[in-house]
Amino acid sequence: MLDFLTTQRLRFVSTLAVVTEVAHMLDFSVNAQLDFFRWVAINGVQLFDIQQTHIARVIELTERYADLPMDFADATLVIAAESTGIRDIISIDSDFDVYRLPGRVAIHNIFSGSAPAQR
Repeated sequence: MLDFLTTQRLRFVSTLAVVTEVAHMLDFSVNAQLDFFRWVAINGVQLFDIQQTHIARVIELTERYADLPMDFADATLVIAAESTGIRDIISIDSDFDVYRLPGRVAIHNIFSGSAPAQR
């Protein structure tokens, strides 16, 4: 993944909920967490701001995908995709092969090998 991040010229958009999950996954090393936070701080990732008004959509998505289940961070990424028009995602979570945007539009998970999202 590090090779991918350093060789691609992409704009990365995420949410604070995902930053929290990544920090938890990196809890084996304070230095790894700090490196990640520094990368975010220099705009390695643009943070989409989840507002209180988005919580109703989080509830809808969580109910819709309760059988997976969808977690809060995933719901915020779907909301970010809906709000920004982004259709490609980088995730180690295979649930993004199932999640759909309005109009049943698929989200293309670059790491899953699924077909690119229709633009």
